[in-house]
Amino acid sequence: MGMHLCSAAAGFLLLAGVGAAAAQDVVIEPQQETVIRGYVKKQPLASVKVLGVELNIGSTLPDTVELHEVPNVKYRYVVIDNRTVLVDPGTRKIVKVIE
Repeated sequence: MGMHLCSAAAGFLLLAGVGAAAAQDVVIEPQQETVIRGYVKKQPLASVKVLGVELNIGSTLPDTVELHEVPNVKYRYVVIDNRTVLVDPGTRKIVKVIE
């Protein structure tokens, strides 16, 4: 019986960790995304290649990738492989890939 309780407790802790990770996801409000999309459309950038980095939320971009400001928005953007990517400038982690 003790073995079953340990397994159940381990499973619960695993699920709690997944929930905590999901709670840290960045949520960009629709009106803020509209502002970002409009700005990016007016300020087009040349697409760059970044070897060894997958365009997934949470991936970290190297310091060699230049990030560009969107006025009044805390995130920066860059175009990688013809996809606009929003990046947290403090961590350089991708927070959203805009299709």
